Amino acid sequence: MGSNGAGCLGLGDMSSTLEPKKVEALSGKGIVHLAYGSGPHVVASNKSGAVFTWGHNGYCQLGNGSTSQCYSPTQLEGALQNKFVTEVACGSHHSVCLTKDGDIYAWGQNNCGQIGTGTTTNQSTPRKVSSPFAGKKVTSISCGQTSTMVALESGEVYGWGYNGNGQLGLGNNINQLSPSRVASLQGCVIKVVCGYAHTLALSDEGELYGWGANSYGQLGTGNKANSCVPTRVAEDIGRVIDIAASHYNHISAAITQDSTVYMWGQCHGQSVVLPTPTSFVRLHDVFACFATPAVTPVPVVTEISSVPNIIDSLKLAFDDASTADVKFVVEGKEINVHKAILKIRCEHFRSMFQEHWEEGAQEAIEIHQFTYPVYRAFLAFLYTDEVNLSTEDAIGLLDLANAYCEVQLKKRCETLIKQGITVENVAMLYATAIKFSAEELEEFCFRFSLNHMTAMCQTEAFRRLDESIVKDFISKAAREGAFKS
Repeated sequence: MGSNGAGCLGLGDMSSTLEPKKVEALSGKGIVHLAYGSGPHVVASNKSGAVFTWGHNGYCQLGNGSTSQCYSPTQLEGALQNKFVTEVACGSHHSVCLTKDGDIYAWGQNNCGQIGTGTTTNQSTPRKVSSPFAGKKVTSISCGQTSTMVALESGEVYGWGYNGNGQLGLGNNINQLSPSRVASLQGCVIKVVCGYAHTLALSDEGELYGWGANSYGQLGTGNKANSCVPTRVAEDIGRVIDIAASHYNHISAAITQDSTVYMWGQCHGQSVVLPTPTSFVRLHDVFACFATPAVTPVPVVTEISSVPNIIDSLKLAFDDASTADVKFVVEGKEINVHKAILKIRCEHFRSMFQEHWEEGAQEAIEIHQFTYPVYRAFLAFLYTDEVNLSTEDAIGLLDLANAYCEVQLKKRCETLIKQGITVENVAMLYATAIKFSAEELEEFCFRFSLNHMTAMCQTEAFRRLDESIVKDFISKAAREGAFKS
């Protein structure tokens, strides 16, 4: 496991260990979110939304009302009692959490205003960061070493704390003791992440922005000049769907819609000043292989095996004509599969392959309702639990998932479609979501449309909407205050 000098391993003492050990105090708690401060201290939340802390506590970063170290996980209550925490984050000696209601609580060291209370007094217990978030819902939180950044449901970004490198994006280098809006940031931001002293933001259209320290090229601007205002970066790599950074280092990473992972910044002591494609498939791998120290933005769960596991074996079996006992023919192309696997994974096929169905005795089944890419992706999903399609084909797969009552696949399709949303296609996707009762996608399209109302209403897709959908959209937008003077 490693060093345990501050009790950060949560084993109940300060002994170090090289072998993995269970943290007994968390046994059965269902931990789902974990953050690690460089103090070191640890903050975790479980499936029930409760928060646990342990480790170094010299600056009140454990939030338990004292400055004493804690060697095993202890649940926080106080202001967090009866609150459901969905996300946690840590700086060097301060901690932040986000609740299901979209509220932020912070505690710990506050010498630079990183707690957002308007003072520089350390905060020994969780305290709600209120102004200027009254009536606004926070959706993304992140911590630099001594700063805090958040993104709101409206797409706005706020920051507070240390700003000596411009990491708050306010156009100056003045520390902020309370949340300040990044007013010059263009686009509707859905995620914000912090490095040691730099910040990255991702818009709902897949655009990437960076600001703050840049001595190692971590902003990806092609130079090493700091920037105290948001700068659009990586414009030539395509649509970005996720980003990562860690307050432990000066490295940045992003993954694009075509699943290419890019990295830049201080990589193995080298300065990489532009986003560089890698052979990785996960953002985690960038930090594991190139960051110093090799600390990932969020914990990694992995399993190592010397032989193929059942998941790998199923993936290899898909479209293997040598072992398949049935094939589907779509647009003249064959897809070889196994009846037993399809029956186990899908109620539709469980019914199809019964004796009284004609298809049950066939070795080749013709499919005419869906395209080859869509049907192949559907069958592959049953073997791999993975989906990788273009936005257009994902719409076709959503149609299939709806027809076959595949709830999990429907959710995957919604996620894929959201990653490909643009001003030009959002109206069409909104109508599609309504057609297939995809409520989460419908709400996402609606929020996207509100944030890009003027441009969206001028698109051909909006002009093609059914009159009833337009009326309902306008009524809903009016209730959200879209037309206030």
